[in-house]
Amino acid sequence: MTGARDHGGLDTAMARHGGRREEWVDLSTGINPVSYPVPPLDPQACTALPGRAAQDALTEAAREFWGVPDDAAILAAPGTASLIAHIPGLLPARRVHIPTPVRTRHTDAFAAHGWTEGEDSPYARVLMHPDNPRGTWYSSDDLGAPFTVIDESYADVSPYQSLVSYADRPGTLILKSLGRFWGLAGLRLGFAIGPQDLIDRLAARLGPLAVSGPALTIGTQVLGDRGWAADTRTRLNEDAAHLDALMVRAGASVVGGTSLFRLYRAEDAFAWQDRLAQARVWSRTYPDYHGWLRLGLPAPDQWGRVEQAI
Repeated sequence: MTGARDHGGLDTAMARHGGRREEWVDLSTGINPVSYPVPPLDPQACTALPGRAAQDALTEAAREFWGVPDDAAILAAPGTASLIAHIPGLLPARRVHIPTPVRTRHTDAFAAHGWTEGEDSPYARVLMHPDNPRGTWYSSDDLGAPFTVIDESYADVSPYQSLVSYADRPGTLILKSLGRFWGLAGLRLGFAIGPQDLIDRLAARLGPLAVSGPALTIGTQVLGDRGWAADTRTRLNEDAAHLDALMVRAGASVVGGTSLFRLYRAEDAFAWQDRLAQARVWSRTYPDYHGWLRLGLPAPDQWGRVEQAI
């Protein structure tokens, strides 16, 4: 399997450099810092068991927003992490190919289920679409394995590049998340989209009533708000371009990324991380790629601090 994964969150930042959580600007994630405005909830969303009508409403909102093929089924889940943990167990362990330079939850999940990793005639292939941290997008030409998992957790920044139109293809699962683009990581709401047989087996592993009432309600509203999504894409593109300009002027070069996170090459990324940390700005580095520095986007009121730190 690929090299060790470095989560690099604020706990690490505080352990190394001190300070309180509220003092830090956390650019180590790829989560939208301007989250969707969560609406007030009907108390019944928290007190009553989730009903079929609420589950169906969320599923239909997901189908409409992402343009899911009619023959593909949709499963809502308490975050994509729960789906990732179960997916390798849907089939007997064989060989899997995960073409990403860093370890992912997929890497760990397939290894835990006894799969071996290799590029030579893999039975399963996992595509991070787009890849984190490089921002690589794939195409239908990359869907040749009998079992293909396409993780589109970051794909909503550029929906025209989604591969969701292939969700009815046998042996294909597409994962979606409300955590990154919508900035609702704490909501714990993700989706698996694919042929009915795979979705049924995955649903059986999750068990009944897997998604909470608040998540059903909020998710349905979120996926029905196309205007917010369009405005957010514009803002993210502008902010990503501004961050690139700051970093290039400071001597780094752009490697890739998405409009939610940018990947830069620096002569010494670890020195960069330490220098930014002195200003209580936390970034992401990679033990196996010493020149890579990944930065997420700051919230609107944090740009001044970030500009001074860079």
